[in-house]
Amino acid sequence: METPFSAAGMLHPLLAKRYSPRAFENRAIEPEKLARIFEAARWSASCNNEQPWRFIVGQKGEGDTFERILGVLTENNQRWTKNAPVLMIVCSASLFSANGKPNKWHLYDAGQGAVHLTIQALHEGIYVHQMAGFDPQKAIEAFSIPSDIIPASAIAMGYLGDIASLPEDLQKREHQPRSRKPLNEMVFSGAWGNTSNFI
Repeated sequence: METPFSAAGMLHPLLAKRYSPRAFENRAIEPEKLARIFEAARWSASCNNEQPWRFIVGQKGEGDTFERILGVLTENNQRWTKNAPVLMIVCSASLFSANGKPNKWHLYDAGQGAVHLTIQALHEGIYVHQMAGFDPQKAIEAFSIPSDIIPASAIAMGYLGDIASLPEDLQKREHQPRSRKPLNEMVFSGAWGNTSNFI
């Protein structure tokens, strides 16, 4: 089975360690760690330094934001995200702030912000599971999101928990082998489909 660990020494340890768990420990994330995680996102690259990423963050047991985010997730995702200490909606500003024109790269940039957040979280011993399984329109309504702000993804975040705490079908999914397409299907030079010579 190929895993990031199979290529020993090729990847940074945090990149090799990254995966998207569904089992989270019932333990709050310390405020200072959360601050560092979002500070990492703040320093991500973006077109014209626009920084279009926005995060709606719910901490379990603090106000009702967590429950409201949980309510916009698909039922299948609610089954396991309810145990995470932090849920969030990643949003992206679709217009340039300087002139109000469409920013064609805003979702790309918001994704970069989420990557920075993910890697800093791992550095803090915290795991991230990003999800497409949520209802953007429900999120817009639940949080009065402005029309130029696009809900892009949902995230569950926390310390790793016991896989045995998950429903049986989700336990099986946690044990499934990880796989990726080979590099020769992704990295081209000269013409589309022409594999680069360093692969």
